[in-house]
Order: sequence, then C-alpha cells, then structure tokens
Amino acid sequence: MVRPLGAVVLGRYADRVGRKAALMLSIKLMMLGTLLIAVMPTYAAIGLTAPLGILLARLIQGFSAGGEFGSATAFLVEHAPRMRGFMSSWQFASQGISTLLAASFGTLLSSTLSTGQPESWGWRVPFFFGLLIGPVGYAIRRYVDESPAFAHDGDTATGHGPVAEVLRHHKGRVLLAVAALAVSTAITCLITYMPAVKDIDLPASTGFAATMVTGAVLTVVTPLVGHLSDKTGRIRVMAASAVLILLLIRPVFAFLVAHPGFGVMLTVMFLIGLLKAGYFGALPALLSDLFPRSSRATGMSISYNLGVMLFGGTTPVVIVWLVDVTGDKLAVTWYLTALAALSLAAVAIARRRFGIR
Repeated sequence: MVRPLGAVVLGRYADRVGRKAALMLSIKLMMLGTLLIAVMPTYAAIGLTAPLGILLARLIQGFSAGGEFGSATAFLVEHAPRMRGFMSSWQFASQGISTLLAASFGTLLSSTLSTGQPESWGWRVPFFFGLLIGPVGYAIRRYVDESPAFAHDGDTATGHGPVAEVLRHHKGRVLLAVAALAVSTAITCLITYMPAVKDIDLPASTGFAATMVTGAVLTVVTPLVGHLSDKTGRIRVMAASAVLILLLIRPVFAFLVAHPGFGVMLTVMFLIGLLKAGYFGALPALLSDLFPRSSRATGMSISYNLGVMLFGGTTPVVIVWLVDVTGDKLAVTWYLTALAALSLAAVAIARRRFGIR
C-alpha cells in the first residue's frame, strides 16, 4: 500500500528535480531498508521492536520501489528516444536478473541448510548480498548523465506540478496503463510464489530451480522483444503475446498438474517466461508513450504501482480464495485468462484512442 505514495512523491521529484536525482534517492532508501532487515535482532532479543522494525524496513523499501520504475524508465527512454522499446525493456530485463538471483539463493539455501537454519539465520543471507550490490548501483547512478530531455527542458509541468497534471488531465491514461499491467503483474507474482505452491506436489527446491529458468528467459528474451517492438510497434507485439497467454495458460497448467515432475515444471516455467517476456518486453515503452515528458515519471510511477497493488499484492489472496471456493487446482488459470483479456483490451484502446503503434 505504501508503493503508490512513493510513486507520487518520488515521481514528482523526478519530474521536478531530475531523473538522476530521484534514482539516487530511491537506491539510498532501498539500501537503508535492506540494511535494517539484514541486521534486525530477533524477537527473543528485543521483543516487539523486532517485527515493528521489519515492518518499517519493508515500508521504506516499498516507498523506494514506488518511485523507481517511473524514474528509471523515463531516464532510459529519454536517453535513446528512437530505441525506446529496447532501452526501456532493460527495466524489466533487470527484474529477470533479480528473479534469477532470488531463485538461486532459494535453491542454494533450501538444498544446503538443515531444517530450522533458513528460519534461524539463512533468510538474512540474500539481504547481505543485496547490500553488496547496492554501492555498485549507487556509483553507476552517480556518474551517469542526466536525461538529455530533462537536462534540455527542465521542469515544464503545467498547473501546480506533475501530480496535478496527471490527476487532472491524464486519469484515463493512468487507468489504461493499470489495465495494460494487469496480466504481466499477476504472472510475475505467480512466478515468485511458484516454489511455495503445494498442490503440484513437488519440493520447494524444484520450484526454485524452475523459477531460475524463468528468470534466465526473462533476462535474455525481454530486450530482444523490446528491440522487436521498435521495428514492428508495441501494439502488435503485446497483442500477440496477450492472445497466446489467454489461449495457453490453462492447458499448460493443466498438463503440469496432471504430470508433475522436475522436467515438466522446467518446461512449463520456460514457456511462461517466454509468454511474459513477449508481453512485458514492450510494456515500459508503451507506458512511456502514454504520458508527456513533463509528467512522464509521475504518470508511469502512479500507474505501475497501482497495477502492482491491485494485481500483484492481491493475486496470492485471490488464488487461494478461488481454489478454496471452487476446489479446482487450476482456478488460477481462469483468473490469469481474465486479466489477459483485460490487458488485451487496454492495448487495443491505446492504439485506437491514443494512436500508439
């Protein structure tokens, strides 16, 4: 819930002060939240302060993440406006890298630590690793140049600022962007929680290994799709992928449930990675095309985080509820099919109403 707040504050900061300044601030906040989690004493040591401290750290991380997407995507597309699809696709390709790293840690910890060790201290290891990466990211952001478009034009927001501009003049674009994000966000959540799915009757290490495969596919294929969208257009690429998701998601999961196994899980997650990369490789460029430069970071940040809140944060709850109510292990596929139809409609409207190709 705190992500939309970060989207408003940091998105406005990016449109007012600069993309680079917002990116510097967001990574500082993310490193602070990660540090607090990594070193937080246990409940046995400091009592209720421990869970409250973790909650505070997660709120800081959520606030930081809220402003990251819009600022970073605006920064990328404005550095190479003729290669928007390719450049902005690295925003999501980096999420593939993070998926790969997270699943790698999950595989390593679940297969090497004994019972009780992951809950005792093993869960801290990825956070300490994140602290090692943080300074590298900070150094990169510190020494890159500001977005040429922002450096040339500066703050050109109309009215009272970029937030007011988005809320007054671009509400329809925000709703359209949220709808376009629906299926991609839900699939991301599904990939993340795959190792914890019990109904497939496979060990968690198998789920982590399959998620590693998905992360590798997303990392490699997403920039290729972004490049393709620069050649053929965002709409054509995204519409084709949304249709494939709509048609294939249920039979793919039905096969996995009927024939659970390590090889089948890897194959299914490989295919899901391809479908997702085909859709969200062009998605950041589509979102950037929806908003003018003066409120681009704010508009994308608000849209992205509303989408994550609505279709990411609620997906595990919806899936559990659907399975409990229907008794159908494949109930999640009906949910994803509906979201694919919603996103497909959003893509079509973006073309018809706003002329995005």
